[in-house]
Amino acid sequence: MTERLPCRSEGCSATILPATAAKTGGYCMPCKQEMERAERQRYIEQHRRDIDLYEGITDPVEILKIMHAPVKRDPLIRYIPYHLKREEVYSTLSADDADRMLDVGLELLESGDEDTCQEILVSLICYRNRSLESCIPTLMERGIYYPGILFKDASAHSRDELLQQVEQDQDNRNHLLLALAWIGDDQVVRRFQEWRSDPPFWAEELYVPPEAYTHEGGWELTENGSKRRLFYHDSYAIAKIVPSESTYVAEPEPAHFLKKDSAFCPWCESSLTTLADLDISHPKLRFLGLSGERLRVTTCVNCSCYGTIYMDVDFHGKSEWSQANMKPEYVPGPDSGEDDRSFASAGQSFRLADHPRNSYYAAYWALGPAVSQIGGYSAWIQDAVYPSCPCCSRSMTFIGQLDWEQIEEYGEGIYYMFLCADCKVTATLFQQT
Repeated sequence: MTERLPCRSEGCSATILPATAAKTGGYCMPCKQEMERAERQRYIEQHRRDIDLYEGITDPVEILKIMHAPVKRDPLIRYIPYHLKREEVYSTLSADDADRMLDVGLELLESGDEDTCQEILVSLICYRNRSLESCIPTLMERGIYYPGILFKDASAHSRDELLQQVEQDQDNRNHLLLALAWIGDDQVVRRFQEWRSDPPFWAEELYVPPEAYTHEGGWELTENGSKRRLFYHDSYAIAKIVPSESTYVAEPEPAHFLKKDSAFCPWCESSLTTLADLDISHPKLRFLGLSGERLRVTTCVNCSCYGTIYMDVDFHGKSEWSQANMKPEYVPGPDSGEDDRSFASAGQSFRLADHPRNSYYAAYWALGPAVSQIGGYSAWIQDAVYPSCPCCSRSMTFIGQLDWEQIEEYGEGIYYMFLCADCKVTATLFQQT
């Protein structure tokens, strides 16, 4: 039997054949490979160079073109990021620059890069609220109907073409209905009302009734067939506080987030969490149109992952577990280990932004920026879901969301908050990929 030799690495207990030792200098293969990896890493660190793709470039359109372009990955190159995020560059575009960026997107579409074109077009809508009517005919010619937000603010001519096509185009009907929901003008509202009153032959092919598609556009049909918006146009980002050395005492904040509640979840027995505690009398939050002092949106962050949770409120700080709550088939048990409260401290570093932003800034979750906000259109990860109020059965209005990616290092998913102001009921639900 061939005698095995100990590996030369200090602390390694492996033994190797003499033939292997001759090839590796006396090291086992894992140790040899680790030595080679470390040597490679030392070489990279010694020879890596910084490259600033933005050096000397001031034109925001050229900057965005670089941001959207694929970057060659090379371990010997470290690319210096631009000092502004992509969405910040979009937000500062002039009207002329937005038009130029639209042309860039269409040129990419012409070259076959539909994905980057879509990313640019959606960015112009979300960050600049730029109408895409001038390019909608091109999108329709190419059979591009998704995402529906591309058709927001479409002209009457484009709308009529879509209304005609939805009756005939079975393959694209789902996306066509979403596009129409985003247009949502008087004619579209009337047509959805007609489809509700007299379902078309193709309604049986859908998973939901035609009128349910209106939720994707942020509205619903009332009983009398009129349009009721389900979100607020005003929108304030929930941003991290930048530490300051100033001794200036700031005004009281209009909103606080992720506060531990004294009550416990009757399902999993963990502490409830106040996702948002809002001073509804503050000028920033008057757009909510509520009379009172405080609105607390409380939930169980564990159980709301499995179903909608309702709370009874009074606009004076009360938030109590609603008897309307229906326990899901599964909720985490008291000893499941899911009651991790490490996120609570993160709430102390969040505040409402000083200035409002575009209503649709966070409307397309796939763009990537953190989307925590009060007001505005919601960033749906899955389908749009506006809970029905347990008291009046109307769809509840979206009032805010917390992006868990902002809160925990490896967090994901979004908690959505809703309110029925008439019945004084809040609801929360959770979505993730």
